[in-house]
Amino acid sequence: MSERILLAIAALLAALVVGLGLFWHPEPTEWQLPKLASANGGDFTLQSVNGPVSLSDYRGKVVLVYFGYTYCPDICPTSLVATAEGLKQLKPEELAKVAMVFISVDPERDTPARLKEYVDFFHPAIVGVTGTPESLADIARAYGAFYAKQRVDTAGGGYVVDHSADTYIVGPDGKLAGKIAHATPPDQVVVALRKYLNQP
Repeated sequence: MSERILLAIAALLAALVVGLGLFWHPEPTEWQLPKLASANGGDFTLQSVNGPVSLSDYRGKVVLVYFGYTYCPDICPTSLVATAEGLKQLKPEELAKVAMVFISVDPERDTPARLKEYVDFFHPAIVGVTGTPESLADIARAYGAFYAKQRVDTAGGGYVVDHSADTYIVGPDGKLAGKIAHATPPDQVVVALRKYLNQP
């Protein structure tokens, strides 16, 4: 396939994504959660490929918490690449004080094994976790995160999951401290992390 054809296909796909963003307003489904104006975060325990993982396991570290899923076509990879590049810019002693937890909002498809393979592609400091739909909903509400399962017209009855794109920052004391917006450049991810790493 020629380079010109590949570029034309890429441009068409980009236009389709923009068009969907402007005009597609799907109806709420059973997974849709309200985005709360005030969120306090809090401890949680979910399952990784190596067993249970609790936020409290990382007390004393700055923890990044991200809600996404491995079948996400664009938002998750974009966020994870930027965050991973930011992590790579930290000094070794800084990185030792940072952890990241990727919480899947697609428990039907994202097994712990699949999550590990997915997050390892981006950075070894990222831990992929999942849980029951009920526990995931409770955690998302506590953090003010949003996600909504949307059916798509495919032969296999597939679906996508619309979801919040912010990365939540939990301070060394275990309290929700702030957020990093989607598409924040890696150097600004570093600035945000150092702000909390350097707090007394």
